[in-house]
Amino acid sequence: MARTTVTEDDEGKRVVNATGDEIGMVTEVKGGMAYVDPDPGITDSIRSKLGWGKTDTEDFGLEANRIESVTDDEIRLKDDF
Repeated sequence: MARTTVTEDDEGKRVVNATGDEIGMVTEVKGGMAYVDPDPGITDSIRSKLGWGKTDTEDFGLEANRIESVTDDEIRLKDDF
């Protein structure tokens, strides 16, 4: 069953819009908020998978009310995002 909250285990997951188009990757989860890099490179992917997430100035915070579901593979956003 899918959930709508994020945890540190979600670092490195891809973020997709309601139609399934990838819009970024979760680089870090801090205080229950996911930070998303809209243009991740391979270094960001590896760092996130290892739990070494670090946000930078280009990452944006993803508010929980925008999340439709969190699965093993991705975070899907609601239609209105």
